[in-house]
Amino acid sequence: MNSLARRAGSWLGHWLSQPHHRHGVSLPTRLELLEKTLRPGDVLLVEGDTRVSVAIKYLTQSTWSHAALYIGDAAGRSGSGRSPSCFVEADIIEGVRLVELSEFDGLHCRICRPVGLTDADRQRIIDYGLVRVGQQYDLRNVFDLARYLIPTPPVPQRWRRCMLSLGSGDPTRAICSTLIAQCFQSVRYPILARIELRTTDHKDCAGCIEEIMRIRHHSLFVPRDFDVSPFFQVIKPTLENGFDYRRINWAERLPEAEQNGASA
Repeated sequence: MNSLARRAGSWLGHWLSQPHHRHGVSLPTRLELLEKTLRPGDVLLVEGDTRVSVAIKYLTQSTWSHAALYIGDAAGRSGSGRSPSCFVEADIIEGVRLVELSEFDGLHCRICRPVGLTDADRQRIIDYGLVRVGQQYDLRNVFDLARYLIPTPPVPQRWRRCMLSLGSGDPTRAICSTLIAQCFQSVRYPILARIELRTTDHKDCAGCIEEIMRIRHHSLFVPRDFDVSPFFQVIKPTLENGFDYRRINWAERLPEAEQNGASA
Protein backbone atom coordinates (compact mmCIF):
# COMPACT_ATOMS: atom_id res chain seq x y z
CA MET A 1 0.00 0.00 0.00
CA ASN A 2 2.87 2.36 0.74
CA SER A 3 4.28 1.79 -2.75
CA LEU A 4 0.85 2.36 -4.30
CA ALA A 5 0.37 5.53 -2.24
CA ARG A 6 3.77 6.84 -3.34
CA ARG A 7 2.97 6.23 -7.00
CA ALA A 8 -0.43 7.87 -6.62
CA GLY A 9 1.12 10.80 -4.78
CA SER A 10 3.78 11.19 -7.47
CA TRP A 11 1.17 11.18 -10.25
CA LEU A 12 -1.00 13.65 -8.35
CA GLY A 13 2.01 15.87 -7.66
CA HIS A 14 2.81 16.05 -11.39
CA TRP A 15 -0.84 16.87 -12.16
CA LEU A 16 -0.99 19.59 -9.50
CA SER A 17 2.24 21.17 -10.70
CA GLN A 18 0.96 21.73 -14.23
CA PRO A 19 0.32 25.35 -15.28
CA HIS A 20 -3.26 26.51 -14.84
CA HIS A 21 -4.94 29.38 -16.70
CA ARG A 22 -5.43 32.30 -14.33
CA HIS A 23 -6.88 35.77 -14.48
CA GLY A 24 -4.94 38.53 -12.80
CA VAL A 25 -3.62 42.05 -13.09
CA SER A 26 -0.31 41.57 -11.26
CA LEU A 27 2.69 42.26 -13.45
CA PRO A 28 5.60 39.79 -13.42
CA THR A 29 8.66 40.99 -11.53
CA ARG A 30 11.71 41.63 -13.70
CA LEU A 31 14.53 39.25 -12.83
CA GLU A 32 17.24 41.90 -13.14
CA LEU A 33 15.48 44.00 -10.50
CA LEU A 34 15.12 40.99 -8.20
CA GLU A 35 18.80 40.17 -8.61
CA LYS A 36 19.83 43.72 -7.65
CA THR A 37 17.55 43.81 -4.61
CA LEU A 38 17.79 40.38 -2.98
CA ARG A 39 20.00 39.79 0.05
CA PRO A 40 20.86 36.48 1.74
CA GLY A 41 18.18 35.58 4.27
CA ASP A 42 15.36 37.21 2.28
CA VAL A 43 12.14 35.29 1.71
CA LEU A 44 10.80 35.47 -1.84
CA LEU A 45 7.02 35.13 -2.13
CA VAL A 46 5.67 33.97 -5.48
CA GLU A 47 2.23 34.11 -7.10
CA GLY A 48 2.34 30.73 -8.82
CA ASP A 49 0.43 29.67 -11.91
CA THR A 50 -0.06 25.94 -11.25
CA ARG A 51 -3.07 23.95 -10.06
CA VAL A 52 -1.59 23.56 -6.59
CA SER A 53 -1.14 27.35 -6.46
CA VAL A 54 -4.90 27.74 -6.94
CA ALA A 55 -5.56 25.51 -3.92
CA ILE A 56 -3.05 27.28 -1.69
CA LYS A 57 -4.30 30.75 -2.64
CA TYR A 58 -7.89 29.67 -1.98
CA LEU A 59 -7.14 28.14 1.42
CA THR A 60 -4.99 31.09 2.55
CA GLN A 61 -7.09 33.81 0.87
CA SER A 62 -3.85 35.34 -0.39
CA THR A 63 -2.01 36.32 -3.54
CA TRP A 64 1.02 34.23 -2.56
CA SER A 65 1.18 30.49 -3.16
CA HIS A 66 4.89 29.74 -2.76
CA ALA A 67 7.90 30.86 -0.74
CA ALA A 68 11.64 30.36 -1.25
CA LEU A 69 14.65 31.28 0.88
CA TYR A 70 17.36 33.34 -0.82
CA ILE A 71 20.84 32.08 0.12
CA GLY A 72 23.01 34.04 -2.31
CA ASP A 73 26.09 32.10 -3.41
CA ALA A 74 26.21 29.92 -0.29
CA ALA A 75 25.66 26.76 -2.34
CA GLY A 76 28.24 27.58 -5.01
CA ARG A 77 27.53 27.32 -8.70
CA SER A 78 25.16 24.87 -10.33
CA GLY A 79 26.29 21.98 -12.48
CA SER A 80 25.79 24.06 -15.63
CA GLY A 81 28.35 26.56 -14.37
CA ARG A 82 26.27 29.42 -15.77
CA SER A 83 24.54 30.86 -12.72
CA PRO A 84 24.44 30.10 -9.00
CA SER A 85 21.65 28.10 -7.38
CA CYS A 86 20.63 30.87 -5.03
CA PHE A 87 17.33 29.67 -3.48
CA VAL A 88 16.26 26.81 -1.23
CA GLU A 89 12.66 25.76 -1.84
CA ALA A 90 10.36 22.78 -1.34
CA ASP A 91 9.02 21.52 -4.66
CA ILE A 92 5.95 19.30 -4.85
CA ILE A 93 7.76 16.77 -7.10
CA GLU A 94 11.48 17.06 -6.35
CA GLY A 95 11.28 17.88 -2.65
CA VAL A 96 13.66 20.35 -1.00
CA ARG A 97 16.03 21.58 -3.70
CA LEU A 98 18.29 24.39 -4.88
CA VAL A 99 17.03 26.55 -7.75
CA GLU A 100 18.24 29.53 -9.75
CA LEU A 101 16.55 32.91 -10.02
CA SER A 102 15.32 32.00 -13.50
CA GLU A 103 12.89 29.55 -11.87
CA PHE A 104 10.62 32.53 -11.10
CA ASP A 105 10.81 34.21 -14.50
CA GLY A 106 7.45 35.62 -15.59
CA LEU A 107 5.88 35.42 -12.11
CA HIS A 108 4.72 38.13 -9.72
CA CYS A 109 7.10 38.15 -6.72
CA ARG A 110 7.65 40.01 -3.46
CA ILE A 111 10.67 40.15 -1.17
CA CYS A 112 10.19 39.91 2.60
CA ARG A 113 13.30 40.82 4.58
CA PRO A 114 13.91 39.97 8.26
CA VAL A 115 14.80 43.11 10.21
CA GLY A 116 17.76 43.28 12.58
CA LEU A 117 18.98 39.76 11.88
CA THR A 118 22.62 39.26 12.94
CA ASP A 119 25.13 37.93 10.42
CA ALA A 120 25.68 34.83 12.55
CA ASP A 121 21.98 34.02 12.75
CA ARG A 122 21.54 34.71 9.03
CA GLN A 123 24.23 32.12 8.30
CA ARG A 124 22.56 29.62 10.65
CA ILE A 125 19.26 30.08 8.81
CA ILE A 126 20.95 29.47 5.46
CA ASP A 127 22.84 26.44 6.78
CA TYR A 128 19.61 25.01 8.19
CA GLY A 129 17.99 25.21 4.76
CA LEU A 130 21.02 23.75 2.96
CA VAL A 131 21.18 20.73 5.25
CA ARG A 132 17.61 19.84 4.28
CA VAL A 133 18.22 19.82 0.53
CA GLY A 134 17.15 16.44 -0.80
CA GLN A 135 14.33 15.84 1.68
CA GLN A 136 10.91 14.93 0.32
CA TYR A 137 7.71 16.94 -0.03
CA ASP A 138 4.96 15.88 2.35
CA LEU A 139 2.81 13.68 0.08
CA ARG A 140 -0.09 13.72 2.52
CA ASN A 141 -0.33 17.45 1.91
CA VAL A 142 -0.55 16.71 -1.82
CA PHE A 143 -3.72 14.67 -1.25
CA ASP A 144 -5.08 17.29 1.14
CA LEU A 145 -4.57 20.10 -1.38
CA ALA A 146 -6.09 18.09 -4.23
CA ARG A 147 -9.32 17.66 -2.28
CA TYR A 148 -9.90 21.41 -2.43
CA LEU A 149 -9.68 21.52 -6.21
CA ILE A 150 -12.22 18.83 -7.16
CA PRO A 151 -14.31 20.91 -6.78
CA THR A 152 -13.32 23.89 -4.63
CA PRO A 153 -15.43 23.42 -1.47
CA PRO A 154 -17.15 26.10 0.64
CA VAL A 155 -14.73 25.81 3.58
CA PRO A 156 -15.19 28.32 6.43
CA GLN A 157 -12.28 30.76 6.51
CA ARG A 158 -11.37 29.98 10.14
CA TRP A 159 -10.61 26.35 9.18
CA ARG A 160 -8.54 26.99 6.06
CA ARG A 161 -5.17 27.46 7.73
CA CYS A 162 -5.53 24.19 9.64
CA MET A 163 -6.24 22.36 6.39
CA LEU A 164 -2.73 23.07 5.21
CA SER A 165 -1.33 21.31 8.29
CA LEU A 166 -3.04 17.98 7.65
CA GLY A 167 0.13 16.32 6.36
CA SER A 168 2.32 13.77 8.09
CA GLY A 169 3.88 16.29 10.46
CA ASP A 170 7.22 14.62 9.71
CA PRO A 171 9.90 17.38 9.74
CA THR A 172 11.83 15.54 7.01
CA ARG A 173 8.93 15.96 4.55
CA ALA A 174 8.56 19.71 4.29
CA ILE A 175 6.22 22.00 2.36
CA CYS A 176 7.53 25.40 1.22
CA SER A 177 6.38 27.67 4.04
CA THR A 178 6.96 25.00 6.70
CA LEU A 179 10.57 24.64 5.63
CA ILE A 180 11.24 28.39 5.81
CA ALA A 181 9.42 28.72 9.13
CA GLN A 182 11.68 26.03 10.58
CA CYS A 183 14.74 27.88 9.27
CA PHE A 184 13.81 31.07 11.13
CA GLN A 185 12.59 29.26 14.22
CA SER A 186 16.01 27.60 14.47
CA VAL A 187 17.39 30.99 15.61
CA ARG A 188 14.16 32.02 17.39
CA TYR A 189 13.36 34.76 14.89
CA PRO A 190 9.60 35.49 15.02
CA ILE A 191 7.27 35.32 12.04
CA LEU A 192 3.76 35.45 13.51
CA ALA A 193 4.11 34.55 17.16
CA ARG A 194 1.10 34.27 19.47
CA ILE A 195 1.11 37.02 22.11
CA GLU A 196 -0.32 36.27 25.54
CA LEU A 197 -0.80 38.70 28.41
CA ARG A 198 -0.21 37.57 31.97
CA THR A 199 0.00 39.15 35.40
CA THR A 200 3.45 39.16 36.97
CA ASP A 201 4.19 38.20 40.54
CA HIS A 202 7.47 40.09 40.83
CA LYS A 203 7.86 41.77 44.21
CA ASP A 204 8.85 45.05 42.51
CA CYS A 205 5.81 45.04 40.22
CA ALA A 206 3.10 42.79 41.58
CA GLY A 207 0.04 42.81 39.34
CA CYS A 208 1.87 44.27 36.35
CA ILE A 209 0.96 42.97 32.87
CA GLU A 210 3.66 41.53 30.63
CA GLU A 211 3.61 40.16 27.09
CA ILE A 212 4.72 36.59 26.45
CA MET A 213 5.38 35.45 22.87
CA ARG A 214 4.71 31.81 22.05
CA ILE A 215 6.05 30.11 18.94
CA ARG A 216 3.40 28.88 16.52
CA HIS A 217 3.92 25.34 15.23
CA HIS A 218 5.81 25.40 11.94
CA SER A 219 3.14 23.34 10.14
CA LEU A 220 0.65 26.21 10.50
CA PHE A 221 2.64 28.77 8.53
CA VAL A 222 1.61 29.75 5.01
CA PRO A 223 3.41 31.98 2.45
CA ARG A 224 1.37 35.11 3.21
CA ASP A 225 2.52 35.07 6.86
CA PHE A 226 5.88 36.50 5.80
CA ASP A 227 4.02 39.32 4.01
CA VAL A 228 1.86 40.29 6.99
CA SER A 229 4.48 39.64 9.67
CA PRO A 230 5.42 42.77 11.67
CA PHE A 231 9.00 41.46 11.81
CA PHE A 232 9.63 41.29 8.04
CA GLN A 233 10.03 44.34 5.83
CA VAL A 234 8.22 44.22 2.47
CA ILE A 235 10.66 45.09 -0.32
CA LYS A 236 9.36 45.97 -3.78
CA PRO A 237 12.17 45.75 -6.35
CA THR A 238 10.61 48.32 -8.69
CA LEU A 239 10.66 50.98 -5.97
CA GLU A 240 14.09 49.99 -4.65
CA ASN A 241 15.71 50.51 -8.03
CA GLY A 242 14.81 54.13 -8.72
CA PHE A 243 11.14 54.24 -9.74
CA ASP A 244 10.15 57.48 -11.47
CA TYR A 245 6.53 57.77 -12.60
CA ARG A 246 7.51 60.56 -15.02
CA ARG A 247 9.47 58.08 -17.13
CA ILE A 248 6.51 55.77 -17.79
CA ASN A 249 5.72 55.40 -21.49
CA TRP A 250 1.91 55.57 -21.39
CA ALA A 251 -0.24 54.51 -24.34
CA GLU A 252 -2.26 57.43 -25.70
CA ARG A 253 -5.52 55.45 -25.97
CA LEU A 254 -6.99 52.36 -24.34
CA PRO A 255 -7.35 49.29 -26.57
CA GLU A 256 -10.80 49.13 -28.14
CA ALA A 257 -11.78 46.05 -26.12
CA GLU A 258 -11.01 47.84 -22.84
CA GLN A 259 -12.95 50.93 -23.96
CA ASN A 260 -15.99 48.80 -24.69
CA GLY A 261 -15.67 47.09 -21.30
CA ALA A 262 -15.44 50.43 -19.48
CA SER A 263 -18.54 51.77 -21.18
CA ALA A 264 -20.62 48.62 -20.60
